[in-house]
Amino acid sequence: MKRRLAREKAFQSLFQIEVSDISASEAMEHVLEGEPSDEFLTSMVHGTVEKKEEIERFLTPYLEKWSFSRLANVERVVLQMAAYEWLFMKEVPKNVTLNEAIETAKIFGGEEAGRFVNGVLGKIVKDINNN
Repeated sequence: MKRRLAREKAFQSLFQIEVSDISASEAMEHVLEGEPSDEFLTSMVHGTVEKKEEIERFLTPYLEKWSFSRLANVERVVLQMAAYEWLFMKEVPKNVTLNEAIETAKIFGGEEAGRFVNGVLGKIVKDINNN
């Protein structure tokens, strides 16, 4: 499975987990519709769920006047996925994660979601590049 498709399936799985009370495995099973999973997808979904608190602590300072509970589900899930990649999947280039997150936000949430995600993640990239 190509990484873009894996990210979209990971987003769909994490979104289902966010809005309903199902396990990561159940959510992935629903979105895969009988197709096989892959290591990247499994790592993204399970890792994001397992490290959710750490991810939210990492992202919160960049939300400025927003809290995680006030974010729309699309933006929240996309930001969590990007943060998971940056914090725990060091082999993925930061700019690839940034671009993929913006595209995922646009696909599932529209232009405004894409702009919001770009703004938040852009601040993080600037901080990362300055350190």
